[in-house]
Amino acid sequence: MGAALRRIQLGNALSAFGNGFTVPYLYVYVAKVRDLGAGTAGLVLMTLAFAALLVLPFTGWAIDRRGPLPVAVVGAVTSAVGSLGLGLSTTEPLVILSAVALGAGIAVIQPALATMIVWCSTAVTRSRAFATQFFLNNLGLGIGGLIGGLLVDETAAGSFVRLFAIEAVMFLVLGAAIATVRLPRTARVEDPVPGEARGKGALRSLFTDRRMMWLCLLGFVLFFACYGQFESGLAAYATEVTHIAPATLGIALAANTAAIVAAQFVVLKLVERRRRSRVMAVVGLIWTVAWLAAGLSGLVHGAHAVATTLLISTYALFGIGESLLSPTVAPLVADLAPTSLVGLYNSVFALVKQLALAIGPGMGALMVGHGLAAPYIGTLVLCTVGISLLALRLGRMLSPAQDNPHIRAFTPDAPAGTVTDTGAETVAGAGAPRRESVTAVA
Repeated sequence: MGAALRRIQLGNALSAFGNGFTVPYLYVYVAKVRDLGAGTAGLVLMTLAFAALLVLPFTGWAIDRRGPLPVAVVGAVTSAVGSLGLGLSTTEPLVILSAVALGAGIAVIQPALATMIVWCSTAVTRSRAFATQFFLNNLGLGIGGLIGGLLVDETAAGSFVRLFAIEAVMFLVLGAAIATVRLPRTARVEDPVPGEARGKGALRSLFTDRRMMWLCLLGFVLFFACYGQFESGLAAYATEVTHIAPATLGIALAANTAAIVAAQFVVLKLVERRRRSRVMAVVGLIWTVAWLAAGLSGLVHGAHAVATTLLISTYALFGIGESLLSPTVAPLVADLAPTSLVGLYNSVFALVKQLALAIGPGMGALMVGHGLAAPYIGTLVLCTVGISLLALRLGRMLSPAQDNPHIRAFTPDAPAGTVTDTGAETVAGAGAPRRESVTAVA
C-alpha cells in the first residue's frame, strides 16, 4: 500500500470512528435530550438521506472536472459543520439545517474517496484496497460506538455535545489527511473522451453502458435487502415478532460488526482470484439463509433462546455477506468506468445505494408495523434469490478480465494499437489497460 493510499485509509478510518460516536444515539438525542419529539427525530433521519439524494447527481460532475481531492475536502468540512451544528442546535429549524449539511457532506465524501482509491490502486490491488476501507470503516464505527456509549448520559445534553464535537474533529482530521495526498493526475495514454465532449456525452455514455445499468440494478437490490432493513424492518421484526429485548438487538448489531472484522481478510484471500459475479451470487445465497433464519426466529414461540440465536445469526450472516461484497462491487464500478468518468460512475452508484436506503426502511417498517411479517420475510427472500440471478446474468456480460482482474496480471503484452479483452487499447511495451497506467504529479 502506497503512502497516498495509507493516508486515505487512515483518514477514512478516523472519520468512521467519529461517526460511530453519534450514529446510535441520534434519534434519542433529537427526540428526548433536545425534547423535540419523535416526529422531528424521524424528520432528521429522513433529511440526512434526502440531502444526500440532492447533492449526489452533481458530485460526479465535480469529481471528474475538479478531481476527487478538493471535493472530498469540501465534503469533510461540510460534514464537520453539520455535526457540530447538530450538537449545538436546540430548535427544530437548526437541527434540520445541520442535518442537511451533515447528510450532504457525507454523501459527497463517499464517491470522492472511492475515486481517490481508484486513482491510487490498480485493477489487481483494488479489491484489497476497498476491502481494507470497508474493514476500517466497520472497525472505526464499532469502536466509536462503544466509547460513545461510555461517554453519553441521556440526562446531560453536554455529553451529547461532546460526542458531536468529537465527530466534527474527526471529519476535519479526514480533510487534513487527504489534503496532503499527492494523487496521480494524468494517464500515459491520452483519454479517449475529449474534454469538451465529457459534459455532453457523459450521462449518455453511462446510461448506454448495459453492464453498468445491470450493476446498478443489482446494487439497488443488494442495498435494499440488507442495509435498507437494518435500522427499520429487521429491527422492528426482531422486537415485534421475535420479541427480543432492545439490548439483545445491540448484541446482534455487535455480531454483525464482529463477523465483518473477523472474516474480512480471510474472505479476501478466498475470493480475490475468483469471478466477481459468482462471489456476488454467493452473497445472495448467504443472505437468503439469513432471512430464512430471521423468519424462523418469529415462528419458534416458547423457545426464546433458539429465537434469539437465530436472529443474532441473521446479523452475523449479513456481516459475512458484506465482507464478500466489499472487494467486488466497488472495484467493479471502477473497472467499468472510462478514465474520464470514474467520478460520475462512483456517484451514480452511490445515488443508487442512497435510493435503496431511502426506500428500504419505509417499506420494512410499514409491512411489519401493519402485521405483514410473513410477506415481509417472503419479499426479502425473493430479493436475495434475485441477487444471485442478477449477479450470474451480469457475469455473462462482463469480459473475463472485468469479472476477474487477476487475469490482467497474466495477459501477455499486446502489440501497439490492439484491443485487449477489457476493451482498452495498449501501447507498445505496456501490457496493462490504459486506465491503470498513470504518472504521479512531480
